[in-house]
Amino acid sequence: MLNKNLKELSGMLAGREISSVELTQEFLGRIEALNPEINAFITVDKDISLKQAQEADRRIAQGNAGPMTGIPVAQKDIFCAKGWRTTCGSKMLSNFVSPYDAHVIERFDQAGAVNIGKTNMDEFAMGSSNETSFFGAVKNPWDRRAVPGGSSGGSAAAIAARMAPVATGTDTGGSIRQPAALCGISGIKPTYGVVSRYGMIAFASSLDQGGPMGKSAQDLSIMLNVMAGFDSRDSTSLDRPVEDYSRSLDESVAGLRIGIPKQYFGEGLDPEVEKVVQDAISQYEKLGAKIVEVSLPNTRLSIPAYYVIAPAEASSNLSRYDGVRYGFRAQEYADLVDMYEKSRAQGFGAEVKRRIMVGTYVLSHGYYDAYYIQAQKIRRLIARDFTESFAKCDVIMGPTSPSTAFDLGEKGDDPVQMYLSDIYTIAVNLAGLPGMSIPAGFASNGRPVGLQIVGNYFSEAKMLNVAHQYQKNTDWHLRMPSI
Repeated sequence: MLNKNLKELSGMLAGREISSVELTQEFLGRIEALNPEINAFITVDKDISLKQAQEADRRIAQGNAGPMTGIPVAQKDIFCAKGWRTTCGSKMLSNFVSPYDAHVIERFDQAGAVNIGKTNMDEFAMGSSNETSFFGAVKNPWDRRAVPGGSSGGSAAAIAARMAPVATGTDTGGSIRQPAALCGISGIKPTYGVVSRYGMIAFASSLDQGGPMGKSAQDLSIMLNVMAGFDSRDSTSLDRPVEDYSRSLDESVAGLRIGIPKQYFGEGLDPEVEKVVQDAISQYEKLGAKIVEVSLPNTRLSIPAYYVIAPAEASSNLSRYDGVRYGFRAQEYADLVDMYEKSRAQGFGAEVKRRIMVGTYVLSHGYYDAYYIQAQKIRRLIARDFTESFAKCDVIMGPTSPSTAFDLGEKGDDPVQMYLSDIYTIAVNLAGLPGMSIPAGFASNGRPVGLQIVGNYFSEAKMLNVAHQYQKNTDWHLRMPSI
């Protein structure tokens, strides 16, 4: 049961082999048993989940069910869900119960899915290890000494530990793909604007994008069919024709042109990770794909550009948390300004404060032109590199992360080393492109390795096809930790 994919679970529900209530109870029981150790969930509400499951069973009985009806879904705690505590992993929102649903939550409710809980995450999505959460670090189910990646580490760990069949995540600089790689699951960041950001608590508005996380590309296609769609409440949401993201899954990849950037296979890449990724690419060659060398020369500039743009946007987005309207407020203060200062000082963690300060600095008078404008120019160069590469290839492949999951606490005192964990993923966000990670094997330490697949704008269906064909010929995505 725990290792079945969405299509299999949906078929069982439709055939009355199991009810949604029974399926939900199965996963709730696993959460109760494993979450004290893994810490993947911040909030679980059995009553709400089972009520949704009962409603899903009624829909199934009436013949009014879709592929996601009755399926338990773990929701990253960055999506507002009406009646659910929505914390964004922060003390600042530790007592906030959302009065409304995010667009993504609405879409899953309409599809009849069951919200099985809100998953742990780096505070305000700022982190690459899920160690900045106010609610404590998440542990990697493959090795409890290791991080699960971030910021969607709770969602990734929940799927890897089979506490949920699928989950939602968000990706600002790799926060779906990197934890997917480190936890041995699949995850996709769609083209910017494909999934509405309405009700998704903002970090960096020009980079944030929601997406699905699951065991396989097939699972991701079913979820993306629910999540994607125009939303007039989000000014960056794209009004495009509705797509079926599973339409191309079974197409052959013979003749596929795979771009291999030389910049992805140099200094800083763990040799074991490189071997696993090269083996995965060789598997595609056996399936008839062709390898093309491409160049992304501005990749090395993606991290400095990102860590100017993202903190700048964060400093603006997080200014709303002032202790007045909602969220945490300091208990003792002398006047209004003192209340602002103490509420923010006590409510935000160290990484969030660091990024707010950097962002405020680069936007300040005298530094805006020197830093922020220059970073935006580099962003355009990075996007141009991808455009030129896609003239020669259909998809780009390489490692998702330069190493396997590192140990808890290993990089906590070195922000630069932590930031370098996203060296291969950040450029995709800066360009607004779709990117995904799928399991490709393991290093000698037993920790998973992910293969990153990057596509051109709106090529999600093609990317999912490419991933699915690999997963039809390998079983890495079916492996699960002994937990």
